[in-house]
Amino acid sequence: MPETNLAAIQRFLRAPSIAMVGVSRNPRHFSRMLFRDLRQRGMPVTPVNPQADEIDGVAVATDIPAGTEAVLVMTPATATAQVCDHAIAVGVKRLWMYRAAGHGAVDATAAERCRAAGMEVVEGHCPYMFLDDTPWFHRLHGGLLKLTGRYPAAE
Repeated sequence: MPETNLAAIQRFLRAPSIAMVGVSRNPRHFSRMLFRDLRQRGMPVTPVNPQADEIDGVAVATDIPAGTEAVLVMTPATATAQVCDHAIAVGVKRLWMYRAAGHGAVDATAAERCRAAGMEVVEGHCPYMFLDDTPWFHRLHGGLLKLTGRYPAAE
């Protein structure tokens, strides 16, 4: 498995269009907090959830919209392969499989399929660790990964 590097993460975070697949309908869920924060930062994030019409006043897509450059996968790992297959089909260039603790959305086999299709993949990690001005506990998470040697390398 290729290691995720900081350059790939920064390219993802600067993408002109991001679909966030698996944003919860529950307003207290972590995915909703992340969705709101990314939008407040001006990031072009479209929520994707086939079981919702709107999230935080934003129209929800039932699947990854055509022309989307990047996809943030917030689903359980059991749904990640299906998300990846659709991302490949619509020509997504970058895909991030979210993970903070536990397994998250990471599916190594699906990640390899995405890479074989020419997609840049961020396998694991939480976007908060790489955003400016995040709360101390997100910075702590990144600091712990640095101490253990699991923080993404510069290149």
